[in-house]
Amino acid sequence: MWFANFGVAASATMIMPFLSLFIETFGNYSNDYVQKWSGFVFGVTFLTAFLISPLWGRFADKHGYKKILLITGSGIALSIFFMGFVSSVEELFILRLFMGLVTGFIPTSLALISAQTPKETAGRTLGTLQMGTVSGGLFGPLIGGALADAVGFQYTFILTSVVIGIATLLVAVGIKEIIVKKDPKDQKQYTRREVLVHIFQNPVLLTIMVISLLVQTANFSIQPLLALYVSELNGSSNIAFFAGLAFSATGFGNLLATRSWGKLGDRIGHERVLMVLIVFAALMFIPQGFATSLWQLVLFRFLFGISVGGLIPCMTAYIRQVAPLSIQGEVLGYNVSFRFLGNVIGPVMGGVVSGYFGISSVFFVTSGIFLVSAFILWGSIYRQNTTIKRHADA
Repeated sequence: MWFANFGVAASATMIMPFLSLFIETFGNYSNDYVQKWSGFVFGVTFLTAFLISPLWGRFADKHGYKKILLITGSGIALSIFFMGFVSSVEELFILRLFMGLVTGFIPTSLALISAQTPKETAGRTLGTLQMGTVSGGLFGPLIGGALADAVGFQYTFILTSVVIGIATLLVAVGIKEIIVKKDPKDQKQYTRREVLVHIFQNPVLLTIMVISLLVQTANFSIQPLLALYVSELNGSSNIAFFAGLAFSATGFGNLLATRSWGKLGDRIGHERVLMVLIVFAALMFIPQGFATSLWQLVLFRFLFGISVGGLIPCMTAYIRQVAPLSIQGEVLGYNVSFRFLGNVIGPVMGGVVSGYFGISSVFFVTSGIFLVSAFILWGSIYRQNTTIKRHADA
């Protein structure tokens, strides 16, 4: 599963550094037009994924995660393959929309491993799995940027789809899903309404899902604009490669820290680790907006990557601890939906803010969103601890 996630993450992130540059090849457009459509094309995938993820999770709880992995892997490979042959931004938009219907390979792999991992070591195990995703994300932008400069956008899309197809084949022949024996309390079949009630009755669980939305909104507000920001800092030569370098700096920091954050969460509590990570991420975004050279941007993207390395493992591990096994796929599906909704809001917000105030201002808005997330989590943890203490005193 580690190798499959590496292949999918590397292939998917190959196209991210040059998405805005790819749109510019369709016609002679203004910067405002390119920034706006970069946000729309980037975000529409996650809008459809937001709507479909809980359904995939519910299906996986009943019929197995491997089937979802095969469906999503094949669908992503096909949609990216056809992106290499589009001739307008509208066609690219439609394919990205279709891709959202089958997006979910990596979240489903997390759910598969989470369901088969003891609660006490979930953070460490999921952190190790996340290293595969992060490693792919680390090399993908660099490879994609180099390929785009060397062979052009079309062949980069085709090669990307081939790699995802190979990763899907690896799952088909190399992954055996083990049916975990459930405790009697996990045998209960929950309706969709009962799953939602379970989420809303756990304040920290609900807060973590809201934070997933806010964190993704903040993180993805700058993603589609990064290539344009790099071109402002570094000139017009080899933009795709240097944009890939800026992307990969975050992934490299993430790779170094993700397993350690998961282990720390197992020991002191995942919600506490999340608090530290979110505040650190907020602080690391501010100097990116003040960067005057590429190396400064790359340095603080690297430090930002260290801070966000444990977010997904710690969130997933916490859900593993508080959600009954029989509904974990669906609960994780709702968490993924919140993340995908953030992926929709973020690029659109980034495009609007950059259009009015410039790209650097997006970093400052993003930092503020991270700080709001930290405040919400602190309040939720405080209320939960107060409730527990009150019940203990009673």
